Amino acid sequence: MTVTEPILVIAFNRPDHLSVLIDRLREVKPEKIYLAVDGPRESKPAEILLVQECRDLVGDIDWKCEVETKFQESNLGCGLGVSTAISWFFENEERGIILEDDIIPDSSFFPFCTELLQRHELDQQVFAISGCNFVPPDRISTVGAYRFSQVPHIWGWATWRDRWAQYQLDINGWRKELPVRKLWSKSGKSIPGAVYWAGTFELLARKEVDTWDGQLVYMCMKTNMLTATSNTNLIENIGFNQQATHTVEDRDELQPVIPITLPTKPVPVKLDHSADSWTRKNHFRATWRGMLDQGDRFLKRRRAARGTERVS
Repeated sequence: MTVTEPILVIAFNRPDHLSVLIDRLREVKPEKIYLAVDGPRESKPAEILLVQECRDLVGDIDWKCEVETKFQESNLGCGLGVSTAISWFFENEERGIILEDDIIPDSSFFPFCTELLQRHELDQQVFAISGCNFVPPDRISTVGAYRFSQVPHIWGWATWRDRWAQYQLDINGWRKELPVRKLWSKSGKSIPGAVYWAGTFELLARKEVDTWDGQLVYMCMKTNMLTATSNTNLIENIGFNQQATHTVEDRDELQPVIPITLPTKPVPVKLDHSADSWTRKNHFRATWRGMLDQGDRFLKRRRAARGTERVS
């Protein structure tokens, strides 16, 4: 197998993870790779060596492959760092596959992405393709190899330049562009779901959480775009540990990795409400109990922020 679709690999300070991903890529021999590595944090001097190890791993791409690199000198952080890397990728490519260093795809993930990137290239209702599946088979109502979700799961995904061009890292003023009625509808007409996403978007707008992917959900809700999502899970996430920025705890939510059978038959571009409802309740935990937990996390974050302000 040779992968012709360009691939963006995003890394930071985990050379052991990046090495595993490069080993997997060697099996499928992509023709073009973009490697983006964020810079070390000033507060963590030991990180300089880890970041350099990630940069040096470009030498492990030892098959016939065109390689482009973007190595940040200073640390941009999770939000700006990842979004800047993706924007750099799409300054050079019309479409492609995006992998963070802890995402190890099954080999069938790559032709699946290529097939759907071609199939839906002109359909502006489709934002992306994802190989990440949390949902058990009996909770998926779409008959076929993939379904459409309101939420773009980004543990192994692909998209187009013109879709990414609509992305905003700064979503200050989000309430004006996603009024209550629309948020309610896009959240599955679920009060806990609407509260969950409203709280998430507000934290992102206030820059109290340094991340980039919640803004993708906001963008898709605002623009009515959906993500084609494999009905079998095509990726493994090896990044659950204390080094991770957000995925510290492995809740063992991903379905077993099962290769997808290709070619796939087209399915209607229509939201799978059953699968999204399961994801909302079980993955995002947007339930009545989850609302209480979210409120508790919000208050703790606010108290911690005030404590930091007093110290400084």
